[in-house]
Amino acid sequence: MGYRVGIDIGGTFTDFALLNGSGVRLFKNLSTPDDRSLGVMSGLERLAEMESLALGDFLARCDAIVHGTTVADNTLIEMNGAVTGLITTEGFRDEMEFRRGYKEDIWDVRLAPPKQITPRRRRLTVPERILFDGSVHKALDEEAVRRCCARLKKQNVESVAISLIFSFVNPRHEQRVAEIVAQEMPGVQISRSHEVLPRSPEYDRTSTTVVNAYVGPRVTSYLERLVSRLEESGYQNRLMVMQASGGVMTKEYIEGSPIRVLASGPAGGVMGSAHVGVAKGYRNLLCVDMGGTSYDISMVLNGAAPAVAGWNMHHRYLVGVPMVQVETLGAGGGSICHVDNGELRVGPASAGAAPGPICYGRGGTKPTITDALLMLGILCADSEFAGGSFSLRRAGVEEAFAELGAQMGYGAEEAAFDCWRVVNANMSQGVRRITAGKGVDPRDMVMLAYGGNGPAFAAIQAEDLGIDKVLVPKASPTFSALGTLVADPSIDEERSCIAPADNIDTAKLQALWAELGARARKFFGDANFPADSIAARYQLNMRYPGQNWALSFDIKVNRGLDDLSFVDRTIGQRAIELFNERHMQEYGHIREDETPEITGVRLATSVTTPSPVAAKGFAAPAVPARAAGTRRANLGQGYRETAVFRGSELAPGHEVTGPAIIEESFTTIVVYPGWKAHVDDAGDYELTKVSSGRLQCR
Repeated sequence: MGYRVGIDIGGTFTDFALLNGSGVRLFKNLSTPDDRSLGVMSGLERLAEMESLALGDFLARCDAIVHGTTVADNTLIEMNGAVTGLITTEGFRDEMEFRRGYKEDIWDVRLAPPKQITPRRRRLTVPERILFDGSVHKALDEEAVRRCCARLKKQNVESVAISLIFSFVNPRHEQRVAEIVAQEMPGVQISRSHEVLPRSPEYDRTSTTVVNAYVGPRVTSYLERLVSRLEESGYQNRLMVMQASGGVMTKEYIEGSPIRVLASGPAGGVMGSAHVGVAKGYRNLLCVDMGGTSYDISMVLNGAAPAVAGWNMHHRYLVGVPMVQVETLGAGGGSICHVDNGELRVGPASAGAAPGPICYGRGGTKPTITDALLMLGILCADSEFAGGSFSLRRAGVEEAFAELGAQMGYGAEEAAFDCWRVVNANMSQGVRRITAGKGVDPRDMVMLAYGGNGPAFAAIQAEDLGIDKVLVPKASPTFSALGTLVADPSIDEERSCIAPADNIDTAKLQALWAELGARARKFFGDANFPADSIAARYQLNMRYPGQNWALSFDIKVNRGLDDLSFVDRTIGQRAIELFNERHMQEYGHIREDETPEITGVRLATSVTTPSPVAAKGFAAPAVPARAAGTRRANLGQGYRETAVFRGSELAPGHEVTGPAIIEESFTTIVVYPGWKAHVDDAGDYELTKVSSGRLQCR
């Protein structure tokens, strides 16, 4: 068995996890924002050196390279995607503006709508109309399409989204528009709504298609550069890319719908969390990932984090493809601390990898949370940082916090501590808001903390939330990269099919699932996965009449894609029973006097690949660990000499009682007062609250 490499690119660091049999090697280096593929290649070179191999020999031995990326997210955050145009049905020009009247903060009367990806001058319409049953009510005006192309060419449009009414029922007009655009505007990228999101309603489909067109060129060009560099260096297999749904698939599949990589980096961490949590006997997890730029919050419930297709708002745009639910806050190690109208704030702006925090010594001038941790003694300039790739510097840090404190009326150390308190409060409040919205009590969960900065804050956040147990995997600093190796290759697609559940056209259902099965068979076959290795979950999307949202559930789970015999005259009654059961689980009630309706069919397919083994248990006897030294640090109770432990010196069974600091190669674990850390059989940390620790103001 050869190497398997998981890669996750963040705003500050690019993380690597190397799986060689049952052993895992971790590494991270600074991201390269101008061309992120360069950071990937330099990290692979370093992994090759660790294995005493030349890069070409190392890549030749790699069975798989699996990649999670934030290219799509960064494109939306920075608003630097392709110049995008939209061609839609006459009368629907302003679909993107209406947004269903949705507003993220209904109480903020000054909240501006999101910046338009396609301003009105680039949203054009053509006469045509297909009805709900697929019949043609008005023929497509092809000359109008050509006039649209001429107008878009004058505006230097690079990517065109096509979204016609009811194209998901009959795509003929949309296909013809795409043919004309390809003729009239050679070289532009084309996104067809019946391929990106083949279902109603029209706003969801249009928004998802426009976002796909906007981010698509950057995603595909980045992946092409990376694949080219990998092949030139000796990699012989297909690049696998993490999807927002929690699965991975080939670059060739992703190119058909680049929107599927949006939020793919955080999705890797969620999949890794579910894998580790189930192995250790914890099926309900609050997962928190604090990196250099952001703080991601997700939940694993009953051992799973299912992908949801529907009202997924990301960066203020609706994306309807299946996505693991991850909420992101602008709170990371690089979050900039500043005073706004007399109020101390942290983030959401970040120093990123360039120039980075002041303590990186790379030109940063604004104080960040990483700088605050250095001031508090949680980080140390004398210790190796990021696996020894560079050391932190105190030069300029104290001066920056002194300037910040002067605006608030106190000194540098007090300013750093208050920045620590503010970011803690921001993150805890974000967790409360998200869990409350899902009807989940965080006190019933175990927190799993990862990311380079997550373990530094986890225990104090857990105490604030009423959680008394925190898991910190040994691989936590590169956990999202490791999660890409846990995720299986998968394809999750759906097709629209609207009908009462008691009057189903079984032939149509069979045809739609057969179409989805053929696509899955093709792409898995291209990736050298045999058809008999494919696991298939046949699903239905259903709702009660008048409901806005549909629920998805399994109607049949198969090994292979050829057996559709379950689609018979009894499927309607079975679907009603399963839907009512699912509705009761989700909403706590059912409508016994109403017949639900089907809104679509869905096929989730996957194959199993080797993944890291997550061990559990505490077989080794518990013994107090020996500290490597002490340093002056403030862990919420004022500055005092605090025990410092080296993670490399800790073994299964070792216990560390707070207040204490544990320095791992790529992260720092803080054991706050009133907490205890215990190393389990896998070398992972379990932090347990043993008493109440009171925070002091200074």
